[in-house]
Amino acid sequence: MRLLLILFTVTLHCFAIETCAQVPTLAAEKRADAIFSAVTQERAPGLAVLVRRDGRALLEKGYGVRDLRTQAKIDKHTNFRLASFTKQFTAMAVMLLVRDGKLRYDQTLTELFPDFPAYGEHITVRNLLNHTGGLPDYEDLMAVEEKAKGTIWSPEHQIQDDEVLALLKKETTGKFAAGTNWSYSNSGYVVLGLIVAKISGQPYGDFLNTRIFVPLHMDHTIVYQNGKNEVVNRAFGHSKVGDALKETDQSSTSATLGDGGIYSNLEDLAKWDDALRNHTLLTSEEMNPAIISAKVADGSATHWPVEPNDDNHHPGKPVYYGFGWFLDPYQGHTRMWHTGSTMGFRTVIERFTGDKLSIIILCNRTDVDPEALALKTADVYLGLKQKE
Repeated sequence: MRLLLILFTVTLHCFAIETCAQVPTLAAEKRADAIFSAVTQERAPGLAVLVRRDGRALLEKGYGVRDLRTQAKIDKHTNFRLASFTKQFTAMAVMLLVRDGKLRYDQTLTELFPDFPAYGEHITVRNLLNHTGGLPDYEDLMAVEEKAKGTIWSPEHQIQDDEVLALLKKETTGKFAAGTNWSYSNSGYVVLGLIVAKISGQPYGDFLNTRIFVPLHMDHTIVYQNGKNEVVNRAFGHSKVGDALKETDQSSTSATLGDGGIYSNLEDLAKWDDALRNHTLLTSEEMNPAIISAKVADGSATHWPVEPNDDNHHPGKPVYYGFGWFLDPYQGHTRMWHTGSTMGFRTVIERFTGDKLSIIILCNRTDVDPEALALKTADVYLGLKQKE
């Protein structure tokens, strides 16, 4: 009888501890849910949100609809265009080829593409990965080309990766000498996608599927190419036009791959988060170069360019970037993170590695700021004082 009483008491005590531990989690979930409920409406384009701690989902919810035509609800299976969120997958593909011994971080553009102009002689794979290569911005080159020849590209006739490379080959100089400065470069990641294809002997999308998506069972994640494959459960992008949201899903630059061509969903990105945490694809040592912030040639820290533009979020301020990841801490908490922004979509992944907390937000409307929402949510789960 006494043994039974002890066992009952221990069980009751454990239940009480578990129940008490759940209260803050439930309270945080309610507060986080209120953050996202406030930024969209039930029948409007919206967002998908995943908050995880140590591999366990704390909040996984869709808000709003995939498109205004069908009014299909957003859920964890809804596939969004990731935009620059894609860059971490491109970086992983490159790192896998380095691990395979087929590629080196110090290989230059002229080694990989012998017909590349002389300004590529000192631009290495590492420079492309961490945005210190100084390649011209391909959208600027498109504008120059169209000013001379008239309209060439459109949402119906989109620029392709090989055309980006051709534009870069027509130039004689970069924005700066490789390794001497830092500037966010979509051109660099388009070229990295082409390098993955050339070195692997497979199209970029096929290589990612074979080496990343299939092994991780990311069954509905694809590198989208119009006419080659289809996006299931597809969210369509929207932008504010006047007071209304209009479908704005594709632009003339929506077909490039390595810089932003992946579609994915919360269910699959949870598997990606697990793979990063558990070092499923690369060992901790092999992954380490990706989480070391770039420095310029003289060893000093990197900075955003002084001149403002669409890809320059913090002119003149310090920037910490590895391979496909921003690395600056948040209020003393270590993190690796990246945003994505393209026609009709905004995305973010925030991984607070020391706290084992991950926040992923995928939006199919451009009037919502997922980075700000993610940090507001992090404040809740990290117990930080929220800013007004």
